[in-house]
Amino acid sequence: MSDTPRVLFWRHGRTAWNVENRFQGQTDIELDPVGHAQAERAGRLLATMGPSLIVSSDLKRTADTAGYLSRACGLPVEFDKGLRERFGGSWEGLTGVELSARWPIEHARMDIPDGEHISEVGDRMSAAVDRALERTPAGGLLVVVSHGAALRVAIARMLGVPDEQREILGPLSNCSWTVLQRRRDQWRLMEHNAASLPEPVVLSDDA
Repeated sequence: MSDTPRVLFWRHGRTAWNVENRFQGQTDIELDPVGHAQAERAGRLLATMGPSLIVSSDLKRTADTAGYLSRACGLPVEFDKGLRERFGGSWEGLTGVELSARWPIEHARMDIPDGEHISEVGDRMSAAVDRALERTPAGGLLVVVSHGAALRVAIARMLGVPDEQREILGPLSNCSWTVLQRRRDQWRLMEHNAASLPEPVVLSDDA
């Protein structure tokens, strides 16, 4: 077994606000019935990967998503407020159409006038992942359950991508995941926006 750590970033299941394209931020929205079904299915799949540690945002949509994996693999969920979604201020609860109408320039840049700056999100997400990695055994799999915008900036940070270029990574669908693996002294992107178990790689790209 390799002693190289892996981190699996898992977005929560669907909510009613996802369907309505409303900015959720840190508003504590619950999963809808489809979201529960997504989380149950994904939890069973991810359990077969043998997680070593599960850490989650404490918001209900992520906590409930993480709970399905916890029950499937028998590991408890640890909660860290540093994994919450970006705080959206007055944008929370509004649809994309409403945001574009009221703040056309700011919405195009995702620059929330009274919300959390993306660099602050990256700082707290990186700190939370580092805390969890310190408790992940060698060769283990850390599962981080969080939110779309927060996860994208965290993944970009680990890959050395500047915050303002984070959108070169496509978005994560509800209940999909991204896997990073450390090799030598850097993190590598192994999967992105996945919803099925990976196929084994027979030869490495530098074999």
